[in-house]
Amino acid sequence: KGALMNHENNHENKYNFYDFLPLIIITGLIIAFTIIMSFYRGGWNYKEAMLDFMAGFFLVFGFFKIINLAGFVEAYSMYDIIAQRSKFYAYIYPFIEIGLGLAYLFRYQLFLANIITVIIMAIGSIGVAIELAKGRQIVCACLGAVFKLPMTYVTLSEDLVMGSMALGMILFM
Repeated sequence: KGALMNHENNHENKYNFYDFLPLIIITGLIIAFTIIMSFYRGGWNYKEAMLDFMAGFFLVFGFFKIINLAGFVEAYSMYDIIAQRSKFYAYIYPFIEIGLGLAYLFRYQLFLANIITVIIMAIGSIGVAIELAKGRQIVCACLGAVFKLPMTYVTLSEDLVMGSMALGMILFM
């Protein structure tokens, strides 16, 4: 399939800084957004900063996915355990992320948003972990089909961090 990287059977992970540069820049911009929003809100508040980060993350990542929706669906269907069985889920996933981003941004139905986030991040983590265990080198669909980022433990970390933040908000806030 098109989302397989050219060196699928080469199990040596030869990634460099430039492979992850788009992700680094976008994550930096989301962190900058979070800091700016903290100043706008009058000071640092951990819960508000987490909500702003999650809003920025889901909005940006969701929008990148819809830029080339068909390409995202192809790449995402290679490793997500639900998208492998349902193209419909793969097609609506970016819109779920955008909806979550808006919920976090506007502080709307946060308990429900956190529940949905925990569920989809847990499901995503399972699919990523399975592919990493197989040693296949495929393209990560986290930024859609716009950038050809390799799927690595960075991908798994993204899912686990977002899911953990949502779970933390459910349990402790």
